[in-house]
Amino acid sequence: MIDGDTAWLLISAGLVMLMTPGLALFYGGMVQGKNVLSTFMHSFFALGIVTVQFAVIGYTLAFGPTWHGVIGGLDFLGLSGIDQTTAHGTVPHLAFFAYQCMFAVISPALISGAYAERMKFSAYVLFTLGWTTLVYDPIAHWSWAEGGWLAKLGAIDYAGGTVVHLSSGLSALVCALVLGKRRGYPSTRHMPHDLTMTVLGAGLLWFGWFGFNAGAAGANGTAALAMVNTHLAAGAGALAWSIVEGSRIKKMTMLGVASGLVAGLVAITPAAGYVSPMTAIVIGIIAGLVCYFAVLAKAKLGYDDALDAFGVHGVGGATGALLTGIFARAALNNGTGGGLSLLGKQAIGIAAAGAWAAVVTFVLLKVLDLTIGLRVDAETEHDGLDGALHGESAYGNAGSVSHQ
Repeated sequence: MIDGDTAWLLISAGLVMLMTPGLALFYGGMVQGKNVLSTFMHSFFALGIVTVQFAVIGYTLAFGPTWHGVIGGLDFLGLSGIDQTTAHGTVPHLAFFAYQCMFAVISPALISGAYAERMKFSAYVLFTLGWTTLVYDPIAHWSWAEGGWLAKLGAIDYAGGTVVHLSSGLSALVCALVLGKRRGYPSTRHMPHDLTMTVLGAGLLWFGWFGFNAGAAGANGTAALAMVNTHLAAGAGALAWSIVEGSRIKKMTMLGVASGLVAGLVAITPAAGYVSPMTAIVIGIIAGLVCYFAVLAKAKLGYDDALDAFGVHGVGGATGALLTGIFARAALNNGTGGGLSLLGKQAIGIAAAGAWAAVVTFVLLKVLDLTIGLRVDAETEHDGLDGALHGESAYGNAGSVSHQ
């Protein structure tokens, strides 16, 4: 085991963990003040339930010895056989588990942007547990585990464009369609209650994304390339979104800057270690433009993806995966560069992961709706989920209860 690789992976695990509180702030600022704590819970509670799930069963399903390239075996059930002395490549196996655990945590939290302000907390808990086990873990195995069928096919996903963002984004679209619109939407505007909170969250996401994209490579030049590409794509995405927004409405908004930088980060994720820095700028620009128009299309198509999880993560993840198939450099991908062959493999990966995520999410939601119900009642939605579901208020004492 190599000390430098271990140190960088442990630091990166911490950076990726910070992204989940960053996501809570990013999403929390965009909802109404009466729902900010319930929105925070969607991210913070995932740190609890998904962490335990991943240690007990998720890690072995995602990274255990493969069963026909489809799912991992149960060799690592309950982290069996993994301790500080066992190695995974050049790092302790526990360090690799810790890093991958943070990816598993944030993936279902991303979906919450679609169902914010209207899902029951009990349904959220069961959905998050089921989705992580049935959607995230298998797709992670297909793409990242030794012997996974997408990996064997030659489809590439450097840090989760398909595994994390496409799968969560498409699942978010299904959630928005199954749950239906928020009360009064779109005639009643649901204005962000605190954009400064959202901007702080975006900054934490940008910072944490350095570990997200550069962590897996080890302490080497590829990690440096991935980090630089991540930063450049984020900046380019923010610029592109702001410019097209400014040309359309004659104002550049802070929310637009935040959304654009996240779009750039999402799109560079599958390509971070496979493309040149100048290409990363191009990918960021394309992502900023494509995701901007994807978010605009929401109003015309009539679905209520409350915080644009599909428009940014689903569309951005698919865009980045396809652009990886076009722009990947052969020298950075074991001799296989961008072109029709790699683009076709990327499209297969998008189609397979997207279809699996969408179908399983739909079935899971329908089962939950028939059993415990998915959506809060109209009175709870009107009054706010913070007080009704959690007995707390983010601002003042309205609806709060004593913990004494």
